[in-house]
Amino acid sequence: MSRLLATIGAVLGGWLGWWLGGVVGIMTAWILSIVGTAAGVYFGRKIAKEHFD
Repeated sequence: MSRLLATIGAVLGGWLGWWLGGVVGIMTAWILSIVGTAAGVYFGRKIAKEHFD
């Protein structure tokens, strides 16, 4: 379950970062998508650990 939620978090976090950064420019979108992906993996694993472990 941890891998599934980490993947979902990565996809959603990356998409959100790209969407927010796209307002400014392509490089900002790229950097924020990386940050969003990392945050999504972190929170996805955290949620899995708290609720399914």
